[in-house]
Amino acid sequence: MRYALLINERPGAYDGLDDDERAGVSARYAALMADERMIAGERLQPAATATTVRMDGGGLLVTDGPFADTKEILGGFYIVEAADLDEALELAAAIPAVRMGGSVEVRPVEVR
Repeated sequence: MRYALLINERPGAYDGLDDDERAGVSARYAALMADERMIAGERLQPAATATTVRMDGGGLLVTDGPFADTKEILGGFYIVEAADLDEALELAAAIPAVRMGGSVEVRPVEVR
């Protein structure tokens, strides 16, 4: 079954990390991409680059930035092929954002 792993990072999680620590985090993300269960994954640009579209009073409202200020910001995603939810959770737990104060939302992908 396919799952989306939505990576929510804590703003400022990388602040205070030296170059070696940042390289270590990047290496852990790269190792995840090398896992045969990974189908796709991408890091997103910072939330400040987002544009949000919604309806407001019957009209289209386009605003700069994310929909709402939150303690965590969607920073990227993986699409994985896992035997079951437990295996998807195992992969999610290996994502560095989890250990850096963020979270990973695991959601089954709708099959068409």
